[in-house]
Amino acid sequence: MIHARNLTKVVWDGSIETTVLQNVNIDIEQGEYVAILGPSGSGKSTLVNTIGLIEKPTSGELFLMGHEVSRLNERQRSNLRRGGIGFVFQNFGLIDELNVYENIELPLRYLQYGKKERQSKVNAVLSKLQITHLRHFFPNQLAALQKQLVGIGRAVITQPDLIIADEPTGNLTSACGNKVMEVLSSLNEEGFTIVMSTHSAMEADRGQRVIQLFDGHIITENIKNHL
Repeated sequence: MIHARNLTKVVWDGSIETTVLQNVNIDIEQGEYVAILGPSGSGKSTLVNTIGLIEKPTSGELFLMGHEVSRLNERQRSNLRRGGIGFVFQNFGLIDELNVYENIELPLRYLQYGKKERQSKVNAVLSKLQITHLRHFFPNQLAALQKQLVGIGRAVITQPDLIIADEPTGNLTSACGNKVMEVLSSLNEEGFTIVMSTHSAMEADRGQRVIQLFDGHIITENIKNHL
């Protein structure tokens, strides 16, 4: 499903050049739950954003669903992301002016689903995540865990091929973070492919496979044996 070959990402700050990713090679198959583990500055967010077509690599190749996508322009990447990739962000990424229902519904509006189908899909997601009672609340009325559950709802509403979760528990307490990890594991059991970045080895252990980054390099890759 995802195949990266010699991915390199170089950024410039004035005249200072920094290599954020260097010769990264990974393969992720459909239905996997892969954790990208590393400390701050290791390149893990850049890697998941590149896989999620938010960022472009400086060099190398990236194949998504059999198509080479590393050289696509922003409009082409946006078209592939829309409906095909769901994102869960550390800062939740909710739109303050929209209520819970509208935040989750928004990707369906971009894809021009009809009103009845949007209602059916959103109500099903609200029920699955046990947040139906929050449907008319706005983000500033929600606790952090509730915001992230809404973010997950928005990520899955289109039944995407891939879910990218970038430090999804970074703004949560350990107890709330554990709840989010349980939800992500449940989604993977339903068949969703998940790529998650984290600095927590304990959270990474929830995945089927852990890829550890340090200074933009893959230093270890472990397959977890979940029975």
